[in-house]
Amino acid sequence: MPVVLVPLGEPDGRERWTVSHDGRDYLVLRREEGYVVTDALCPHKATPLIGGLVREDALVCPGHWYAFDLATGECRNAREDPLRLYPAVERDGELVARVTVEAPRSWAERLRAHAADPTSG
Repeated sequence: MPVVLVPLGEPDGRERWTVSHDGRDYLVLRREEGYVVTDALCPHKATPLIGGLVREDALVCPGHWYAFDLATGECRNAREDPLRLYPAVERDGELVARVTVEAPRSWAERLRAHAADPTSG
């Protein structure tokens, strides 16, 4: 799978912001230990995560209150697809995220995977 470097822009004192790149939106969270970059939409129902709460090292979706661990992306309170996390690095003086581009799975593919292994999502 190809890796794309997504420019994250300048923080300008912000704690969170979104960036768009090649038709996808990403959420950037500034934390004490560095930056967390993820998809801007919740994997459950595509709710924008920009308004989510950060509590106990988890991002809580404002739509259905799913809590995603900011270290692993795993959902803490439901069997749900994990939130994708992308490493933020500095390259040539610019903050970028290393995003692995995956082809989205269709609902039919997801249902077949779930039928084969109900824990697969």
